[in-house]
Amino acid sequence: MSRVAVAQAAPVWLDRASATAQAVKSIEQAAAGGAELVMFPEAYLPGYPTWIWRLRPGGDMALTTDIHRRLIDNAVDLSKGHLDPLRDAARKHGVVVSVGMTERDSEYSRGTLFNANTLIGPDGEVLNHYRKMMPTNPERMVWGMGNASGLKVVETPVGRVGVLICWGNFMPLARYTLYSQGLEILLSPTWDAGEGWLGSMRHIAREGRCWVVSAATAAQNKDIPADFPGRGQLFSDDGEEWINPGDAVVVKPGGEVVAGPHHRQRGLLFAEVDASEVAVARRSLDVAGHYSRSDIFQLTVRDGANPPISSKD
Repeated sequence: MSRVAVAQAAPVWLDRASATAQAVKSIEQAAAGGAELVMFPEAYLPGYPTWIWRLRPGGDMALTTDIHRRLIDNAVDLSKGHLDPLRDAARKHGVVVSVGMTERDSEYSRGTLFNANTLIGPDGEVLNHYRKMMPTNPERMVWGMGNASGLKVVETPVGRVGVLICWGNFMPLARYTLYSQGLEILLSPTWDAGEGWLGSMRHIAREGRCWVVSAATAAQNKDIPADFPGRGQLFSDDGEEWINPGDAVVVKPGGEVVAGPHHRQRGLLFAEVDASEVAVARRSLDVAGHYSRSDIFQLTVRDGANPPISSKD
C-alpha cells in the first residue's frame, strides 16, 4: 500500500521561479503527510494557458503576442536545470514527483513550446519525459505536437506508472500502449473537470483495471496576476469566480472513486493506492492480455524522438 497526494493549488501564472518555489512547498507538505508520490496538474509550470479559450481568433493578435512572449520567457528548459529545485525536493523527501509544464526545447527549436510532463524518481533522477501528442483545438496556438518517446510505463516504488495528459486520455491507442506495458497507475494531469471528465476517469479505471489519478488546476479570477496582459479584458472582475474547479480524484481498478472529487477546494488530496490490486482485477478483464485477441488486432507504435535534422557521413 502506498500513499499518493495530488497538489490542487493555483499556479503562479507566467512566473516560473515563483511557480517552482510553490511546487517545492507542496512537495514538502505532501511528504510530511506521508505521500510517496506527488502529482501536479497539466502545465502547472508556469500555469495552464487558460487565456486561449477566451481570445478572439485574429482579433486579439497583439494581446496574444504579449502573453506568448512572457510564456516563452518562463517556459521550462530541462537543459538549463529549471527542474533542479523539484529534483532536489524529490531526492530530499524520497518521493516520486509528476509535474506538468510548458517546455521550451532549446536543443532543436527555440520557438516551439511543448505541453510536457516529467516524472521524477525518489533519487531525483528523471524517470520519464512525456510530451502531449495532440494539443487540443486552440492549444495548438501555444504548443507543438509531441511524439511517442515518453509513451511508456516506468517502475517506481509505488507501482508501474504511466502518464497521459488531458485529452490524450481519450486516445484509445495511447491508452492501449500503456496497458500493454503492465500499467498499474495512470497519472492524468489535465485542465478538464466536471462530471464528464470524472466519468472518463472511471471508465479508464474499468477498462484498464488500473488506478487512475487525475487533477486540474483549481483557480479563481483572483489568482490571475495584476500585471497579466489584458487581464481586465479576458477575466471577470469577480475575484471569487472559479476559472477551474480542480476536481482532483483517485479511482481504483474497476472504477470506484476512493478520494475526491476535490471540487473548488485548494490543498492536497491524499489517497491510499495498492498496485497489487491491478493483477487481481485483470483476472476477469485484461485488455492487453487474455482479452486482447492479438491474433486479430495488432498495434504498431513508432517510438523515439524525431529531430528535424540528421547528419550522415
